[in-house]
Amino acid sequence: MQFNRVLAVETSCDDTSVAIVRHDGWVEKEFSQNQDQEHKPFGGIVPEVASRNHSLNLLPKIESVFRTTGLTIDGIDGLVVTSRPGLVGSLLVGVVTVKTLALSWNKPFIGVNHLEGHLLAPFLRDEHYAPPDDFSYPYIGLAISGGHTHLYRVEGLGQYHVLGKTRDDAAGEAFDKFAKVLGLGFPGGVQIDRHAQSGNVKAYHFPRSMIKDESFDFSFSGLKASGQRMIEGWSAEDRRENLSDLCASYQQAIVDVLITKLNRAVEETGLDRAILTGGVSANSKLRADAEIWAQQKGVQLVVPPIRYCTDNAAMIGYAGIQRLNMGEQSNQSLGPSPRVAPHDFIEG
Repeated sequence: MQFNRVLAVETSCDDTSVAIVRHDGWVEKEFSQNQDQEHKPFGGIVPEVASRNHSLNLLPKIESVFRTTGLTIDGIDGLVVTSRPGLVGSLLVGVVTVKTLALSWNKPFIGVNHLEGHLLAPFLRDEHYAPPDDFSYPYIGLAISGGHTHLYRVEGLGQYHVLGKTRDDAAGEAFDKFAKVLGLGFPGGVQIDRHAQSGNVKAYHFPRSMIKDESFDFSFSGLKASGQRMIEGWSAEDRRENLSDLCASYQQAIVDVLITKLNRAVEETGLDRAILTGGVSANSKLRADAEIWAQQKGVQLVVPPIRYCTDNAAMIGYAGIQRLNMGEQSNQSLGPSPRVAPHDFIEG
């Protein structure tokens, strides 16, 4: 059976996202809803709050995507859902919903890895975005989010070699925690990016852990601790007056490490294609510095638009429909998992 169009659901963390995606990557429609306001009072994501809001938001989003496209159930060939990794309660809402719909509609479905979706996001396309015509495998993928900072060599569908990953905190976690210390609120990465626009990146020195290490691994716990120590004892007025410089300097430390590791991966593998993906790849400084690096290095760098960098159902749909067309399917025993499956990635 040829799968031409699927309904996709993404609920791995706090974004509820639904999309209808074609086999060629064309996104017919996507609706996403974040929960920033719901989690803001807590200064971070509360799993129970996230799963409850998915329960409220998911079915209305599915109804909206069908109504907006004018498609019916007969217009889709299957369903795709994120089943791992992520917050178990959030994943459970998506998985149970898709399993129920698949049973009711008599449609095949598949659960996919959230990170695989990020690695394939550059292949999505719509009225405003398309990858370069000559972009293809293999390439280096740098996936950066609140929970992950990983470097991959992507050889093809299902062939993801892990080159390196964070040994402690992810880059997104480092952004969020520093923003919380500064009193900027949640989500922190966006706030730091905004305040850094007018700041001096050299005003303060922050550590760039493992930047000279020969491995492709990352570590941001030291940076996070350094940021907290630096402003201990500062008055509220001192923090306000130096906010832009603090944000710019801290942000630059993260960006420098990410690009240095990406550069090393390109040099050692000999590949001349690379992607940035994941929520942190929406950071404006990272995007700007990465573009400069790619031009100087002669590397084809593909960075999806922000709507496809943050958690979204379109990337999940694309990953899933490729697997469905390879003959893979899930069954009703599928359950959510906070971890990747052993066969998802090739370590080393």
